[in-house]
Amino acid sequence: MTTFEELKRRGLLAQLTDEKEIEELVNAGKATFYIGFDPTADSLHVGHFMALCLMKRLQMAGNKPIVLIGGGTAMIGDPSGKTDMRKMMTPETIQHNVDCFKKQMSNFIDFSDDKAIIVNNADWLMKLNYVEILREVGAHFSVNRMLSHECYKQRMERGLTFLEFNYMIMQSYDFLELFEKYGCNMQFGGDDQWANMLGGTELIRRKLGKDAYAMTITLLLNSEGKKMGKTEKGAVWLDPEKTSPYEFFQYWRNVADTDVIKCLKMLTFVPVEEIEEMEKTLEGAEYNKAKELLAYELTKLVHGEAEASKAKEASKALFGGNSSNENMPTVEIDSADFNDSTIGLLNLVVKAGLATSVSEARRLVQQGGITINDEKMTDAKAQIKLEGEIIIRKGKKVFKKVIVK
Repeated sequence: MTTFEELKRRGLLAQLTDEKEIEELVNAGKATFYIGFDPTADSLHVGHFMALCLMKRLQMAGNKPIVLIGGGTAMIGDPSGKTDMRKMMTPETIQHNVDCFKKQMSNFIDFSDDKAIIVNNADWLMKLNYVEILREVGAHFSVNRMLSHECYKQRMERGLTFLEFNYMIMQSYDFLELFEKYGCNMQFGGDDQWANMLGGTELIRRKLGKDAYAMTITLLLNSEGKKMGKTEKGAVWLDPEKTSPYEFFQYWRNVADTDVIKCLKMLTFVPVEEIEEMEKTLEGAEYNKAKELLAYELTKLVHGEAEASKAKEASKALFGGNSSNENMPTVEIDSADFNDSTIGLLNLVVKAGLATSVSEARRLVQQGGITINDEKMTDAKAQIKLEGEIIIRKGKKVFKKVIVK
């Protein structure tokens, strides 16, 4: 099975230009491709997973990834898929986020011996002369055509700033710069990026001639992948300080039955033949085995085998009713928060990180969603006594062990 065939069997490819040429390049290991990441936070999250795994997969086949950090485009903000203008960030914040991204990406991509490179589009976008970019780049874009794209049409109804309107031009210029400087002949992105990516392909061909070699591919369901990274508590981060390895494992352990095969195909390196065989007989308890495999493989990829094994054992213990497992996620609470060795239930739930506010904690209790040491709590005014170990459970699957310091 060729690399390109595997990408299709895993459901990773949606729209392509020049499919035959793309297939030949990828299979021969001659693609120099880029994927862009705007540093809007100080950590990557699971919405970036598909792109990172694709880069790793293609690099393993001999192709060369270029990680484009959008330090320059982050100064503008992409209107694609958004209803409001992105919050403006300072250059210092953007640089901090860029540094964090670089560190996390090394878990997926091998940057040794020029096998992959990281570039920051601030290096060229911040130096551009306004009149020059209007003449050299803007002249190749039709306003009517830009406004026909869905990403702009959606925002036109609520208001689209001139700043955001320029995002497509800036992203297109990125591809031109990477093509001329690094020989980048392919770009990947989410299905919501299709219009911006076509802009880059067309800019290269118009500016450098029809023989200029540049192609685009979009990733199937990348937009869904971004939604996948959201929970009621916010994003599921790759940074262990933001989302612990256990929480990360549990997130994937709890995906919907209908999503587990899709996630195994798109995000893991389990042989696709093995996943397809699993898919044929998947029913009942087999779904839990598939979810455990998914959670373990992805946690191992992000946090290493040791942390993945710990998370797996902790999860098994909890599902098996052994709530004293040493690998259970813990939270420390200062003894000063206890009054005569007791603490209010709602305050305890908040301090354990299972609710963001007292009012949210009260709703959880009223809905029967909080259990302390296997006892369902129904009284929001209850006082919890510090007697040995305190194990709090939210719902059926979220546990925390409270340690008093």
